[in-house]
Amino acid sequence: MTAVIQKPISQLKITWPLLPDDFILPDDPVDDTDHPLLAHGLRQSVVDSPELIQDALIVSNFALCAAVDDRTICKAPDWMYVRPVQPWPHSYPRRSYTPHTEGTVPFVVMEFLSATYGDEYSVEHTEEIGKWFFYEQVIKVPRYVIFRPPTGKIEVYALESERYDNQNPDENGRYLIPGLNLFLGVWEGTREGRTGSWLRWWNAGGELLLWPEERAKNERQRAENERQRADRQQQDKELAETLLEQERQRNQELLARLAALGIDPE
Repeated sequence: MTAVIQKPISQLKITWPLLPDDFILPDDPVDDTDHPLLAHGLRQSVVDSPELIQDALIVSNFALCAAVDDRTICKAPDWMYVRPVQPWPHSYPRRSYTPHTEGTVPFVVMEFLSATYGDEYSVEHTEEIGKWFFYEQVIKVPRYVIFRPPTGKIEVYALESERYDNQNPDENGRYLIPGLNLFLGVWEGTREGRTGSWLRWWNAGGELLLWPEERAKNERQRAENERQRADRQQQDKELAETLLEQERQRNQELLARLAALGIDPE
């Protein structure tokens, strides 16, 4: 058996060419139906914040690219957030992203594990490039999130001293994601027919960033509360007017009785 000599990381040549137009991206199927729902939920709760979407690239199953020893490598995180990104100059849709050439390094990449996960933990870089190695040693993404939807287990790794270090959550069980300045945590509930664990965002004040339907529900509730308040004000006004009219009528009746008795009310 011939031993494979693994090239030291420090000797790897990493460059940032744009993806060639004729490059064929892998067309791997999504592992299960949960993944698109989770990714969509993460995006929908931030797109209502202008400061989070301006010049940002928020994508799922999207090619993140670099060249290792002149070999083009692309990985497709289940969710990725990058800001700022240079404007896309073409009329056709963007199909890949190369850090340093097209913008900054992503603030965070996420992988959602199914029962049969692949190379999310792989540090292989001799024959193939594993995702863990790619995110840690090639792209150097500051935060790498691995989430297991069936169990709700979340792992957040921070790039420290050029290696990923497992992070501990805060007292609320959430993790700060620098760049977004938001906290990532697990929320239990039902949405779009799926009941289970979801990844969601909280701001520094501990407020949950809402989905569009939650914002609409809150708006309807606020409108209903405002209508009820206006109704109460109108009822109070009508009651006050009724009491005032009753008092006026009593005064008129008293004056009439006094006049009948020949008494000057003055």
